[in-house]
Amino acid sequence: MSLAIGLFFLDRAFPPNLARLHSGVEVLDRHGRTLSTLPAPGGIWRLPTAPADVPPHLLAMLVAAEDARFRWHPGVDPLALARAAFQWVRAGRVVSGGSTLTMQAARLLEPRPRTLRSKAIEMLRALQLEARFSKDEILGIWLTLAPQGGNLEGLRAGAFAWFGRPPGQLDAAESALLVALARRPEALRPDRHPEAARAARDALLRQRAPGAGQVSPAERDLALASPVPGARHPMPRLAPHLSRQLARDAAPGARIATTLDRDLQRAAEALAEDRLLALSDHAAMAMVVAEIESREIRALVGGSFGVETRAGMLDLTRAVRSPGSAQKPFLYALAFEAGVARPETLVADLPFRFGSYAPENFSRDFVGRITAADALRQSLNLPAVALLSELGVLRYATALKLAGSPPRLARGAEPSLPLALGGAGTTLRELVALYALLGDAGRAGPLVAVPTPPAERPEVVLPRAAASVAGILVQPFPGGGPRGVAWKTGTSWGGRDGWALGLDARHVAGVWVGRPDGTPVPGLTGRGVALPALAALFARLPAAPRQPLAVRATPRPFAEAADRLRLVFPMPGAVLAEGGPVTLRAAGGRRPLVFLVDGAPLDHHRARREAAWVPPGPGFYRVTVLDADGVAAGAELRVR
Repeated sequence: MSLAIGLFFLDRAFPPNLARLHSGVEVLDRHGRTLSTLPAPGGIWRLPTAPADVPPHLLAMLVAAEDARFRWHPGVDPLALARAAFQWVRAGRVVSGGSTLTMQAARLLEPRPRTLRSKAIEMLRALQLEARFSKDEILGIWLTLAPQGGNLEGLRAGAFAWFGRPPGQLDAAESALLVALARRPEALRPDRHPEAARAARDALLRQRAPGAGQVSPAERDLALASPVPGARHPMPRLAPHLSRQLARDAAPGARIATTLDRDLQRAAEALAEDRLLALSDHAAMAMVVAEIESREIRALVGGSFGVETRAGMLDLTRAVRSPGSAQKPFLYALAFEAGVARPETLVADLPFRFGSYAPENFSRDFVGRITAADALRQSLNLPAVALLSELGVLRYATALKLAGSPPRLARGAEPSLPLALGGAGTTLRELVALYALLGDAGRAGPLVAVPTPPAERPEVVLPRAAASVAGILVQPFPGGGPRGVAWKTGTSWGGRDGWALGLDARHVAGVWVGRPDGTPVPGLTGRGVALPALAALFARLPAAPRQPLAVRATPRPFAEAADRLRLVFPMPGAVLAEGGPVTLRAAGGRRPLVFLVDGAPLDHHRARREAAWVPPGPGFYRVTVLDADGVAAGAELRVR
């Protein structure tokens, strides 16, 4: 009893050192397939590998070759040690080591010079491992740490490097090579010593593996005829920007699940690389594809990873840039909801000054009278600024914030009319989420790249207004592409940013092109460069889930919006600057109207749909409007 107690305390006082199990990070797609791997500290490619990760025939070969009684001994096999000692004495040299897989696992955890003292320590450590871990966990230690040549450790890393796929997909020949490599990783490297590697592999294949997982004679013959790899494959590196972002906060050895789809991600990266061939060496391209219903990102291209001239280490889907005209659809949706215009409303595209601001169209000419729908399709600037002037800049800026795309302005600047033409910064991810709102009944929600519980999405725009704008934008791609896609382009001032955003019934996608340093790209436009890439991106979506966006025509699409009482300004959550009167505006409902602030009515003309209010000071306020039928609409706001 006292001996057992002593051994117990010795085990606790000198536990096995498991530090070498600290592994690299693996990033997975939505189906559990590997997207990207990141090395362990020191640049070692080491990834956690469990018995369930490898095929049964690999485990059978391993046990047959290294430790036939692995499942039965307590960590040390006296019969194997006796055999090794006898062979040593008879031959005068070491013929076999007598090490069990558990002893090998102990040596891999704590490498030491190959001496009798080291062997004794390995035996004690093996007994400790057997007392602490199950047989499968011990196999996992071996599978994770077994050397595979160069800076490769573990069979998962070996499978990716030598065969370009995870270990679960290895055939008999490939499995045998990795097991053999662990014995003499440098002498059997197939890229340097192909004949030695083949001979060691074939010797394992000819060895009969007992029990489950043994290779049939036909499989063995086929495996013996297989070539050995002549070079290493690159480690998986899809979605490198997102992968490194997620890995920064991950524990060593983590396998991180994402919402991406490996096949679509690979297609998007190849598409971006191909399109960049026609651009300057300093231009870059970013892409995002997401599902509208879940807001889950299916593909994300942050840029040309590792290409210094294209600022390849930056994730350009998160870079703040001017959207140009790409935000106009959201402005039109708000204008339709507020009754400022309808798709069929005639608007003027004529020279006009808004105080000191005189916007021009991209083409520097004007088309005269045109419907709001056509003005949006043609991305005319004057009608957009006029709609924003009527709608209210603060209402628009607040709505953008509620939709998850807050306008980034210069320090100290206030939102103004240039906001209609991209006068504030946003990101590609935020713009794609804004377009998803158009296909999701006006509900706002951020894009997600990792599995996330569904969250409530607030309605920022009336469903009918959002659907109408989406329907207006359904048009053929100029150079050909899938039908039933609603799309819009944008170009920032001076050709610094080219955008193309689109959605069908299930997906939303966006493309940005420009120079990461913000300098102009000669000849760059969203329509000329980004739009063809967007069309090609939609063409690469899986055929089965791709669905065209339906366009529904109704006689009076905004009757409901025009009749419903609603507070046009301020929007919920608005933040106003202190000083001067604020004009409260309502739409819909049956007059007379009553405006109240914190329950106190304001003195105003009740036949009008607006009232002036001077905030008494900073703080939070509740604004309410009541119509003649007792219907109420309201919003919370803050004055600072």
